[in-house]
Amino acid sequence: MEAPTCALTSKHCKPCEGGVAPLTPEEAEDLLKTLDGWALAGKELVKTYRFRNYHETMAFVNATAWVSHREDHHPDLEVSYRECRVRYSTHAIGGLSENDFICAAKIDALIAPV
Repeated sequence: MEAPTCALTSKHCKPCEGGVAPLTPEEAEDLLKTLDGWALAGKELVKTYRFRNYHETMAFVNATAWVSHREDHHPDLEVSYRECRVRYSTHAIGGLSENDFICAAKIDALIAPV
């Protein structure tokens, strides 16, 4: 079975140096509906991924770093033995942008369904 795809996975992040308004709460809620398991926490988009062991956790962290590098949009990661909490926010605008949701969708696409 193939993993479901989100329209956001086909998009790419746009450079953001500020001067752009963050998404409104309504816009963020609409984009959130296209993701699985993500939540809005203040000005951040967050999700905790759980794994069977440290090796899988670190493989996910490295794959996330690769996506982040390719999109030039980087999350905050909190890593422990069997978990990784991912937090996205566009710091240049002090809130959420479409870039955060694009990267969240691409990170989700890394995980094969079990």
